[in-house]
Amino acid sequence: MRRFATAFSAVLLLAAPAAAEDAARHGLSIFGDLKYPADFTHFDYADPNAPKGGTLRLAAVGTYDNLNPFILKGVYAHFVGRTSGKLGGSVFDTLMVAAEDEPDSLYGLIAESVEMPDDRSSATFNIRPEARWHDGTPITAADVAFSFDALMTDGHPQYRIIYRDVEKVEALAERRVRFTFKPGATRDLPLQAATMPVVSKAYFSDKPFGETTLEPPMGSGPYRITDVQPGRSLTYSRVKDYWARDLPVNKGRWNFDTIKMDYYRDRTAELLAFFAGEYDFRQEFTSKSWATEYTNKKPVIEGLILRETLPDQTPSGVQAWFLNTRRDKFSDPRVRAALNYAFDFEWTNENLFFGQYARMNSMFENSPLAHRGTPTAAEAALLEPFRGQVPDGVFGDAFVAPATDGSGNIRKSLRAAFRLLKEAGWTVTDGRLTNGAGEQLSLEFLIYQPTFERVLGPYVKNLERLGIDASIRLVDVAQYQNRQEEYDFDAIGLRLPVRLTPGVELRNFWGSQGADSPGSRNLAGVKNPVVDALIEKIIDASSRPELTTAVHALDRVLMWNHYVVTNWYRDVHPIAYWNRFSRPALKPKYALGMLDTWWFDERKAALTDQGKPVPTD
Repeated sequence: MRRFATAFSAVLLLAAPAAAEDAARHGLSIFGDLKYPADFTHFDYADPNAPKGGTLRLAAVGTYDNLNPFILKGVYAHFVGRTSGKLGGSVFDTLMVAAEDEPDSLYGLIAESVEMPDDRSSATFNIRPEARWHDGTPITAADVAFSFDALMTDGHPQYRIIYRDVEKVEALAERRVRFTFKPGATRDLPLQAATMPVVSKAYFSDKPFGETTLEPPMGSGPYRITDVQPGRSLTYSRVKDYWARDLPVNKGRWNFDTIKMDYYRDRTAELLAFFAGEYDFRQEFTSKSWATEYTNKKPVIEGLILRETLPDQTPSGVQAWFLNTRRDKFSDPRVRAALNYAFDFEWTNENLFFGQYARMNSMFENSPLAHRGTPTAAEAALLEPFRGQVPDGVFGDAFVAPATDGSGNIRKSLRAAFRLLKEAGWTVTDGRLTNGAGEQLSLEFLIYQPTFERVLGPYVKNLERLGIDASIRLVDVAQYQNRQEEYDFDAIGLRLPVRLTPGVELRNFWGSQGADSPGSRNLAGVKNPVVDALIEKIIDASSRPELTTAVHALDRVLMWNHYVVTNWYRDVHPIAYWNRFSRPALKPKYALGMLDTWWFDERKAALTDQGKPVPTD
C-alpha cells in the first residue's frame, strides 16, 4: 500500500526499436528498455486465472474523518491499493501504472498511449474510449485537466511542489490531453503527469474539492467504497463491471470481492483481534511481537495462522526520529550529532528487538543507492565545489552511526555527546544542560502508539544523563497528524518511503521549498542550498550511474548534517495470515503483492473455518 510510482528519466525508451518523434508509446521506462512489449497479456507476478470472490479483512490503528485523500485537511482514511495515504488508492485510476517487477517502468491504464517529442517539452496522453467512472460516464481529457487545476489550487500542498514545472494542461480533444512543461523541466515530470490522481469534473461541479467529506468521491478504479463507519470500519467492494478489469495491467489482479478495514484504538487491541479471527492479514512491524507473541497462540500452533518472511528488495525508507531544525535549539549540527550518541541502538536491538534489525546508516538503506566507503572519483567531483559548505566528514569515510558494546554502559558515547554540546555552547549547571541564556535544552518525542514508549524510555534516560529535559508525548492519531503537518514538535518518529529511482519527491522530503510548506514531508525543516543543488542533480540525471552518483553525494550530505537520529531496518516482510488465501508462484520483486495479486481460496477457507489445518499439496 505504501509504494509510490517510480520515476521517468531524461531518456525515455521504448521496449521496441526507437520510435519517431511523437510516436505513440504503450509504456515508458527510465534508463533502459521496457520489460513488457506492446502485446503483453499480464504482469508476470499476476495469475491471469486467479478466481474472483471472497472477503479480505484488514486492520488499522486510529480513526478517520475524511474520504478525500487529496487534501491536507482532516484525518484521512487508510486507502487500499496501488498508492497509499493522501495519494488515493484502488478507488482512483491513473493515466498509467507501474510494473512492480521493474524499478522504473509505467504502462497504460486510463491512457492507452503517450506521445512525447524528443525535447521532452510535453507529454500527450490518448485516453482509452472504454475508460469509465463508476457511474458509467466516460473519463475525458477535461477530467484530467480539471484534476490538475484542482490539485494545484485546493489540493495538498505537496502537489504544488511536485507539479511546479508544469506550465499547463490542455484538453486537446475529448480523449486527448497534453501536459506542457516549462523549459528545463525535471526528468520526473512525465512520471508525475502519468500517475497524477484523476478525479471526476462532473462530480466536483457542485462540491468543494478542498473540503473534508465522508461521502466517498466518485472513482474509476477496481474498488468503490460501499460502507462508511467512522471510527469503526471502511468497506471497499470490487466493481464487477470495472471498465479496465481485462487490461494487461490488471489481468489477474484485484481479486477480492470485498476488502474491509477495521479500526482499533491501539496496537494491543489490534493484535488480540487478529488472533481472535476478527481480521485476516497483518504485516508485523514490532519485533517483540514477532519473536514472542505468535508461537504460543493456538491458531498458530494448529496451522490455522501461517507466518512467513518474504524478501523485501526495495529501499527500506527513512525510519528515524526527525529533529525539527526550525527550532533554534536544533539548528546546530553538533547538537543533533550529540543526540545520536545518546541512542544505544545495540542494547535496544538485543534487548527489545531480539536482534532482528540493523542500524540505518543511510537515507537509502537496503539498496545500491546507499553511500558506502569513501567517495568515488565521480562523487568527489560532484561534492568538491561545496567544500566548506558541508561537514568535512562528507569527503571521508561513509557515515556510520555511533555504536556501543550493547552492555547498556554508554559513558564513552555520552562523553562524546557532551563534548559536542560544549562546543555548541551548552554547559551543565546543577545537572541541567543550559545555553548562555540559562535555558535548559528540552526534547519532546511526539508519538501516537504506546509501543514506542519502551524504545524511547531508555533513550530518554540517556538524554537526561546529559542534563537534557527529555520527555515522551503520547497523543491520539488526529492530534499527531495535525502537529506533524504544522511542524509542532521537537522530534517525531516516522518512516519516509524511498523509490528505486528517486526524483522530484526529494524536493518535498529535503528541499528548502518544502521546509515552510504546511504538510510537506520535509519534517526536519532542512533549508540547505547544497541539498537543494544535489536534489536537482538527481532529478536531471540522464543515466543510472549518474543518478546513483548524485544520490550517494546527497546521502553523504544529509547523514553528516545529522538531521535525523536514525532508527533501524530489515530486508524482509514479516507477515502472518489466516490460511484462507492463495497467491501466484512469483512475488513482485518490488512489492508485497498481497492486496492486488492474492485471492480468496474457498477450499482453504472452509478447512480453516472448521479449525482444520490445510494439507500441504
